[in-house]
Amino acid sequence: MTVSDGAVATASINGDFFLEPDEALQDINHSLLGLDLNAPHGTIAETVRAAVGPETVMFGFDPAAVATAVRRALGHATTWEDHEWEILVPQPLPITTQVALDQILTEDVAAGRRRPALRLWQWTEPAVVIGSFQSLANEVDPEGVERHGITVARRISGGGAMFMEADNCVTYSLYLPQSLVDGMSFADSYPFLDAWAMDALARTGVEAFYQPLNDIATPEGKIGGAAQKRLASGGLLHHVTMSYDIDADKMTEVLRIGREKIRDKGIRSAKKRVDPLRRQTGLTRPEIWETMMSTFTDRYGASRTHLTEDEISRAEALATAKFTTPAWTARVP
Repeated sequence: MTVSDGAVATASINGDFFLEPDEALQDINHSLLGLDLNAPHGTIAETVRAAVGPETVMFGFDPAAVATAVRRALGHATTWEDHEWEILVPQPLPITTQVALDQILTEDVAAGRRRPALRLWQWTEPAVVIGSFQSLANEVDPEGVERHGITVARRISGGGAMFMEADNCVTYSLYLPQSLVDGMSFADSYPFLDAWAMDALARTGVEAFYQPLNDIATPEGKIGGAAQKRLASGGLLHHVTMSYDIDADKMTEVLRIGREKIRDKGIRSAKKRVDPLRRQTGLTRPEIWETMMSTFTDRYGASRTHLTEDEISRAEALATAKFTTPAWTARVP
């Protein structure tokens, strides 16, 4: 492609595909001329679709694939290999600092202040983390929270509530530019961003798969869920929590929804339902962390590092100003 005055001036699409009739290739190329350099994925796909018409048969590609190629050529869409990845190893920090880090690091990636990264969480107190759009009153029992000394925090990503004692979950966040999922639907982006994690779980002997939209499951049932937050600045937070070894009795006293989910089930079967990673793998949580970090490195060439003092300091300040306040935690979405 060449560009001029903020628009596509010339374009030539080529690749490993088949097209009937052959002449439709020129229609595709011509349809791209004059496109604004910032045209969104959907606009490009519709332009190509209109140019080829319903009589054209495309084998091995489609208008959306052409749009992805165009966006990539213009620098708007990227692949895993286009980025230098880091792994932020587990560091014990309060849960409110953990949720603040998700905002800080996503903003930093969007602004180009740091490399895209995988971060494994390690927190220091029993907690409940609710999704950005959940009602605190609907999800959490205040008496159970008080009785068990639970810290309640609200994260910036959506999804459901999770009971998270210090060693009972495997939680990680990905911080990346939205260019990596350019053109993907939300439904497609979830399994795409967690393909490496499915590989890591397979290495531990867990047969995991995605259930739309954002549940991670095994043949024995759900083990976790994912959530996302996409910033207007172009950063994307992808957050996953998977059960490792949860106290089902305590969970049902703290989470209202926990009671509904295991109502009419014996507590023995409930415990089986919520602690699959410990039970299915026989591994410690650090051993699972190590498998995950090694898998991510094998796939994407990531380097391991630690949070900087500046990142932690800024997260602690944001936790004080926002994530520890009732105005945020108890807000009505």
